[in-house]
Amino acid sequence: MSAASRAPQVSTHWTRSRRTALTGAGAAAVVLLSACTSGGTSGGGGDTNFVMGKDGISTVAKGKRDAAPDLSGKTVEGKQLDVAGYRGKIVVLNVWGSWCAPCRAEAPSFEKVYQDLKAQGVQFVGINTRDTSVRNAAAFEKQQGVTYPSLYDPTGKLMLRFEKGTLNPQTVPSTVVFDRDGKIAARSLSPLSEEKLRKMITPVLAEK
Repeated sequence: MSAASRAPQVSTHWTRSRRTALTGAGAAAVVLLSACTSGGTSGGGGDTNFVMGKDGISTVAKGKRDAAPDLSGKTVEGKQLDVAGYRGKIVVLNVWGSWCAPCRAEAPSFEKVYQDLKAQGVQFVGINTRDTSVRNAAAFEKQQGVTYPSLYDPTGKLMLRFEKGTLNPQTVPSTVVFDRDGKIAARSLSPLSEEKLRKMITPVLAEK
């Protein structure tokens, strides 16, 4: 028997399975590796309908907007939440993590603007991601005085539901605004001051 014939053989099935698993893990890592950064790319090509302003806020004209994906699940408090249930209101969606310093910095402004605008039909919703313990997320909300609900999404699955080429959240923090019809109107991939957050919401709030 030759040396070549005595060499251990690697299962091609195992190799294919491992390659598939690694590819899936790599796709999830694209979202996770971009965490807590100051910006990102649009994720679309030349046929996208959105325009990025000098302030880093991307917007889409009414009539050219994409529908928001299904965003539902358990909140940090353990309650069931479906963002589609807020149809008819403007939804401000903020992706955050308790481990993210820019998220801590912008949280007080988000709560302040939420309190100012909720009577005008503006609903804030968070997506908490990459917190391996829901207790860390709950502690963050308590420390920052955040009163609006946040979906608990430790693996980033909800972020991946946004289609490529839409105004999808790609970093932590990210902020996306849905119009009253549940369509994606604006996005920021950077931490927001109170002034920039209001600037992002005001045009959508003024729409009839």
